Amino acid sequence: MNLRLLLIFFLATSTSLFAQEFKSAVDYLTYIEKEQGLIAKSTWKYTTAVAHSKSARRIDNTRKLLLKSIDAAQKKISALKEGYKGDVEYRNQVLQYLDVSKININEEYEKLIDMQEVAEQSYDAMEAYLLMRDKINEKLDAENEKVNNAFKSFALKYNITVTEGNSALGEKIKLSNEVFDYHTALYLIFFKVSFTDGNLVDAIEKKDLSAIQQNASSLILYADEGLGKLKEIKPYNGDSSMINVTKKALEYYKKQALQYVPKIVDFVMFNDKFENARKNIEAKSAKDRSSEEIDNYNTMVKQANKEIDNYNKLNNSNYQEKNNVLNEWNTVGDNFISGHIPVD
Repeated sequence: MNLRLLLIFFLATSTSLFAQEFKSAVDYLTYIEKEQGLIAKSTWKYTTAVAHSKSARRIDNTRKLLLKSIDAAQKKISALKEGYKGDVEYRNQVLQYLDVSKININEEYEKLIDMQEVAEQSYDAMEAYLLMRDKINEKLDAENEKVNNAFKSFALKYNITVTEGNSALGEKIKLSNEVFDYHTALYLIFFKVSFTDGNLVDAIEKKDLSAIQQNASSLILYADEGLGKLKEIKPYNGDSSMINVTKKALEYYKKQALQYVPKIVDFVMFNDKFENARKNIEAKSAKDRSSEEIDNYNTMVKQANKEIDNYNKLNNSNYQEKNNVLNEWNTVGDNFISGHIPVD
């Protein structure tokens, strides 16, 4: 999947202030509500870039623009030394949130990029990468909750009635978070069998019978495990495309282990037998070879040619089916994300 596993950070309630005097606490909060839209818009641009763009440069540019919007907000808030009539509690909480946000979007992002480069080398590495991404988002969510609580405390302190509700951008970002989380859950199920299949392919190339059989058994185990998990996952807003394409992939990998691998094992065993026969007959001089040995060897040569032809056809057929499965999963995954996340 190309996944794509560039990270998403959600800053729907980030705020910024300008160094100025406010006539009332209501004006103070109203101004914050207006200023928070700047960061929210930058966040949304980054989110949509990840969801709809294949350009790594464009995605990273929108991330940098998001950082600039946070920097601008920090300067404005820091300049408001007295907060609202000396009350700086809310101001300080917002600054703390922006500090954490910038660190995670900048420094932690670089760590994630490093982890992403090795994520596909093992299932554990991929799981660690996604876990790290989730922890970063959880940290941001926790700081965001502190800002929300500080906002409510400020409003309560100054007898301001606050109407509960989310902005349109906030709702879109929340929706995007859900879409990416859903996709990630299905991706992990898919990746576990796909990675195991990669190990199986390596074992087949090395003609390692033990490794072939071990990875085939693991493939069946993980496919069954994934099919069980899929039964517990509900369609996303009526869209079962990710469930269906993942199920199709798991069924293919299980069929490969049950039907394709035994034929491969048979070929590897025959090939070993043929190579031993070839070495034995070549080790003897022509005069020392019996007619029976020559006849048996010639029969094996004919069989070997036939087996090699069947092996190549089998490999080509399986390779094509596997490519179709992989391409379909990636296409459905991309369409799922772009289809459920608004463009603007």
